Amino acid sequence: MSETGSVMSAVIADNDPEDGTRDLFRRATLRIVPFIFVCYLFNYLDRVNVGFAKLQMLGALGLDDRQYGFAAGIFFLGYVACGVPSNLMLEKFGARRWIAIIMVVWGALSAGLAFVHGASSFYVVRFLTGAAEAGFFPGLMLYLTRWFPSRQRGRVMALFMAAIPLSGVIGGPLSGWILSSFSTKGGETIHGLAPWQWLFLLQGLPTILLGLAVVFLLSENIASAPWLQKPDREAMQAVLVADSRTARQTTATTFRQALQSPWIWAMGLVYFCVQSGVYAINFWLPTIIQTNFGSDMQAIGWLSAIPYVVAALVMLATGRLADRSGERRWHLAGPMLLAAAGLFAGSLNGTIGQHPSLALFGLSLGASGALTGLAMFWPLASSFLGAEAAAGGLALINSMGQIAGFASPWIVGWIRQATGSTDYGLILLAAIMLGGVSIVLSSPKSSVRS
Repeated sequence: MSETGSVMSAVIADNDPEDGTRDLFRRATLRIVPFIFVCYLFNYLDRVNVGFAKLQMLGALGLDDRQYGFAAGIFFLGYVACGVPSNLMLEKFGARRWIAIIMVVWGALSAGLAFVHGASSFYVVRFLTGAAEAGFFPGLMLYLTRWFPSRQRGRVMALFMAAIPLSGVIGGPLSGWILSSFSTKGGETIHGLAPWQWLFLLQGLPTILLGLAVVFLLSENIASAPWLQKPDREAMQAVLVADSRTARQTTATTFRQALQSPWIWAMGLVYFCVQSGVYAINFWLPTIIQTNFGSDMQAIGWLSAIPYVVAALVMLATGRLADRSGERRWHLAGPMLLAAAGLFAGSLNGTIGQHPSLALFGLSLGASGALTGLAMFWPLASSFLGAEAAAGGLALINSMGQIAGFASPWIVGWIRQATGSTDYGLILLAAIMLGGVSIVLSSPKSSVRS
């Protein structure tokens, strides 16, 4: 815990809004961010563990790659459909209660994937899981804006989103261990469940417990935090009020203005491009590693962690550089270019001959660029939104980006089914990423500093 506290403190040390409230916001960081970090870690595990379950469940259920790609992607149709309504419900009922409900429901549905018995039930449960989860991430983004001023928000969000590569570092070996440990030589089930079913259960049930813990461990806002004294709450709230008054005039101040702003829609398109690369890696990484390195489940788990370790290091380094310089566009465009290069390099594996190390190198670059792009995206996107527009605007941008969660794995699955390889799918995603770079670099320079 002391090491975590040191990292959290370092995150805000360079950009505290007021000397008099420095320790108060550091205290808030230590109190809030570690817990929501763990929640988001399981959020991502529950979202992408289907990539590992695929290695066994497709044969068990009689599915092909195209059906798997559709099932992986239909999650995001439910997500997109419920994203904005869920975040508006959060505004009405409060972050703590609504996030707790979301986590309990999606945890139950994620665990319920263990009991699907064919394509239709797989599609339905995945869709419902996406619908249940829709308000979680934009809700937490909104929650953090109620606690931290804009000068700290970028680093706090980046630290929180480091849960994404960490979920890969932990989730890969953990998923590989579950699939290996719950397998028997004769192929018998353990307590009537196959290894891929245990995978969904063991990674879904902790989410339910975390959802219940939200009610007890998170305070709704600064004004209701029992661990702050009244003068401390007033001082922190004064900083947030002052921060909102200095917001740029170019931001959308209402949700209606957000809907009318071309740059809000442009940011949604950029987020789609970034997420296209992220989800291609998340859902197809185990399959690509299996194709290149063999079918040992534990080996696949450990090898799949390598791209996420590299991504975590690149994300932390880039986030620190971006906050020191205050520049946002190139710190987003650069990782996206890296992602495009990595996806293209990964595609060359089948083109120039079978070189497993090239595939792993390309995927490591791709994961580093795409995941770093996620962390660097939100400080730029949120700069277009005022406080009143944040709830709907963040959810709108997030929902647009999450369409990639459906399109990306489904397209790669369709291409793999047609060609027998993921290479052409990776080339297409590299081109999409380059398109996003062109939008980022054409965004107004006045909106890049926080």
